[in-house]
Amino acid sequence: MTGNIVIISIVSMGAIGAVLSFFLAYADKKLKVQEDPRIEALLNILPNTNCGGCGMAGCRVFAEALIQGNASVAGCVAGGQAVADNIAKYLGVESAQTNRIVAVVLCRGGDKETVKSAVYKGEATCVASNLTGGEKACTYSCIGYGDCVEVCKFDAMTMNDNGLPVVFYDACVGCGACARACPRNIIEMHPIEHKLFNYCRNKDKGAIARKVCSVSCIACSLCVKDCTVEGGIEMIDNLAVVNYDKCPQDDQPTKRCPTECIRFGEEEKMTKDAYYASLPKKAV
Repeated sequence: MTGNIVIISIVSMGAIGAVLSFFLAYADKKLKVQEDPRIEALLNILPNTNCGGCGMAGCRVFAEALIQGNASVAGCVAGGQAVADNIAKYLGVESAQTNRIVAVVLCRGGDKETVKSAVYKGEATCVASNLTGGEKACTYSCIGYGDCVEVCKFDAMTMNDNGLPVVFYDACVGCGACARACPRNIIEMHPIEHKLFNYCRNKDKGAIARKVCSVSCIACSLCVKDCTVEGGIEMIDNLAVVNYDKCPQDDQPTKRCPTECIRFGEEEKMTKDAYYASLPKKAV
């Protein structure tokens, strides 16, 4: 009797399993969403770095947006002009000119230039340190733990021996991941044509800023006066701000800057080879 019950149970469970498997297979066939084959074709064109430089969650989302007409063929910053041209050719549309964007670290206040007002012993990330104000007396400065370097997928950044991030402009694709990772917003994305920058974000009055960092902007307004176009550089919140719609991209405003925080053409000098070649050679 007990044996019959066991056999009936096994047969019943097997029958139920078979029926459910049939319904699952039927549902899978009926409810299956057919993916547009053009998505896969576009993914073969795209670099598939999923860097977010296009402003979307990843390359697949960008490919879907391209097919729907909701994205520009020049939207892939990691791919550049070549990828834009190939996308346009595949979709049968006119290509668009890509504008190269690069990351600029707008702080030169490293360990040597800034005053430390505290000792931080927590998690060694910029985000965590920023919650308590970090170690530097300048609350506008680079914190120096390299969150930006960690998120760069293109090996286009490193931390130097002065506690500051360095961007390699032969490798930077302008995805903006480093800028998004910086809790103090000292990394900005700029067109490669921009050459003149104020490498300071301290908005305190000049005397206060100078006390905490030797390369801070002290709001002296000499760069404002020396710019050859009126309104090319403005003093806003004790900080010299370059108006790129007006200001000529030359070194004229840099010549009398007492702290040398206004600089011209600095970023384009730095490539990966140039950086590592500049490091002191270690004895073997």
